[in-house]
Amino acid sequence: MSIDLEQFKQIFFEESFEGLETMETGLLSMKDGETDLDIVNDIFRAAHSIKGGSATFGFNAVASFTHVMEGLLDEMREGKRQADPDVINILLESVDEISSLMTAYQNQEEPNVEQAQLLQKKLENIFSAGDDEAGGVNTSTADQGEENRCLGWHVEFAPHDNLLLTGNDPLLMLAELGYLGEMSMQMHDEKLPAFADMDPEVCYLKWIVDVLNATDHDPIEEEQITEIFEWVEDECDLNITGIYPERKSEDRRLGDRRIESEQTDRRQADRREGARRPTDKAATAQPTNIRVDTNRIDALIDMVGELVITQSMLGQLGEDFEISKLGRLREGLEELQRNSREIQEAVMKVRMQPISFAFNRFPRMVHDLSQKLDKKIRLELVGEDTEMDKTVMEKINDPLVHLVRNSLDHGLEGPEERLAAGKDEEGTVCLKAFHQGGSIVVEVSDDGRGLDRDRLFAKGVERGLIKETDVLSDEQVYMLLFAAGFSTAEQLSDISGRGVGLDVVRRNIESLGGNTDVRSTLGEGTVFTIRLPLTLAVLDGQLLKAGGQTYVLPLNAIIESLQVDAASVSTLAGDTKMYLLRDAYIPMISLSMLFGTTLSPSSDSNKTDTLLIIVEWADKCIGLLVDELLGQQQVVIKSLETNYQRVAGLSGATILGDGTVSLILDISGLIEMSAKVHEGIAQQ
Repeated sequence: MSIDLEQFKQIFFEESFEGLETMETGLLSMKDGETDLDIVNDIFRAAHSIKGGSATFGFNAVASFTHVMEGLLDEMREGKRQADPDVINILLESVDEISSLMTAYQNQEEPNVEQAQLLQKKLENIFSAGDDEAGGVNTSTADQGEENRCLGWHVEFAPHDNLLLTGNDPLLMLAELGYLGEMSMQMHDEKLPAFADMDPEVCYLKWIVDVLNATDHDPIEEEQITEIFEWVEDECDLNITGIYPERKSEDRRLGDRRIESEQTDRRQADRREGARRPTDKAATAQPTNIRVDTNRIDALIDMVGELVITQSMLGQLGEDFEISKLGRLREGLEELQRNSREIQEAVMKVRMQPISFAFNRFPRMVHDLSQKLDKKIRLELVGEDTEMDKTVMEKINDPLVHLVRNSLDHGLEGPEERLAAGKDEEGTVCLKAFHQGGSIVVEVSDDGRGLDRDRLFAKGVERGLIKETDVLSDEQVYMLLFAAGFSTAEQLSDISGRGVGLDVVRRNIESLGGNTDVRSTLGEGTVFTIRLPLTLAVLDGQLLKAGGQTYVLPLNAIIESLQVDAASVSTLAGDTKMYLLRDAYIPMISLSMLFGTTLSPSSDSNKTDTLLIIVEWADKCIGLLVDELLGQQQVVIKSLETNYQRVAGLSGATILGDGTVSLILDISGLIEMSAKVHEGIAQQ
């Protein structure tokens, strides 16, 4: 029987990166000078698990580095060292370095160990400084009676026959012993059979090892030995005894074979390199995984069972169908439709993930940038349990980073400026997520200096984006921030510039079918609001017909639909049609005219049977002129950009029940197209 270690490696990588998140979160939650033992223990356990797994799989760069990091954490557990800013910062750097090394191993690349070695020296220097400050602490050991001083440990390690079947490698454990101190080893091969009788999956060897304390490190503790073998304690016979001066003088019958840790690392690396084929990297692209609550999987399995029963019933009806069974057939089809809908909803829930996965990166970002900017900043996370489609979540990471960095750099004032304004010297940035209707809303807010409307307006005039005579609302002025390259910052920092990159934010959000808006009060703060669909895979839509074509309109964008009353239609400059609805004028957009099936922009509105659908987008209401409403339907979205090319005014396509293709309308794109068409008519 052969064991595929790749499946275990993938699980190890997932658990290790989760452990790194635990370590980072714990370090960021520590207050200067206060050591929370519960948090330190959580961090230590995560580091120890990563070290043990790395040694098992031969990731020696990670195992070696994490071993040194463990020493610093162990001092914190024992109360020998406090969580001061320097210690927290170097541990955070260590987490980053372990993540970098792990990523290299995951991608089957050689890790860059130079940076790890430099950081490891910093950790060792902290140890040395701690020893110097400790004064006579270490001398007490030297003052003990020579006969009672433990020089190291004698280890007898005899693996059981099945140890290799568990995926463990004895050589990696022996190499781990070599990290602790000077090691001498004797191998016993009495149980080794003749070559013809050898089973490659059975371990026949036994090792006797002496590990002596190194002069430049603390004495080795017995717990450090047992931790190395704790994964295989049921698959081996292990005996650990101390080495004292009287025993050292005796003949311990040690062989002359020595294993240096560097030699072991090199042999393991050579063994892995020789087994690797040139095509491995391309052939083993890392899959995207989703962790799912088992309750959701159980519910999905139950629904599939119901579907199988329904399918069996319909199959029996089809074998000897008679017109008298038509009622049962209809019932079966209704049941099939209900089962399909429930399975579809259950599968969509599998794709849903809490937005905390996206929020978790920001505590570290705020910690690092607050030090760089010399500001005191508190990050608040609200609605972390709010769920959204994993694909949507992955695509909003970059926009959120842009907005948070802008808030930290240009939104929040420095401590002196905040105190002068009567504020707390510690600024606040809040990330908030919640559901609203059929959408998810994400807000990035700060209690900083806010946006200066007059300054933004003047900059817009200077850039030619607006005219000095234009009358704009505050919201319209704030939206100038999303114009390409727009910025009011006198000096652009390497962190951000208010407005720089926000055009990319808006474009990325709109590509997801969402929109962005801004609210601000001068001297009090700014709120950026992002509205997104819950999922990119399925859409509740309204089928409609315009100019002989069938389209799908997102149902959550529709406010109402009505018959066009010619008396309520007005014409403005440029032949722009407006519809008077409850004392408000709403722009009218003809779908057939936009997509070239009708040449005259006014022909639709002059028909007595034309329908007007009122939709809302980014706090704007517009009216879509259509010929007919066909019904509502949940549709599966197919990307036009992937399968054809990007088309203005359309966000995708779907296949209807009759096999025909229907295009899905993009409200924001329709508004932009309509504006360009009306501008062209005005110029004529």
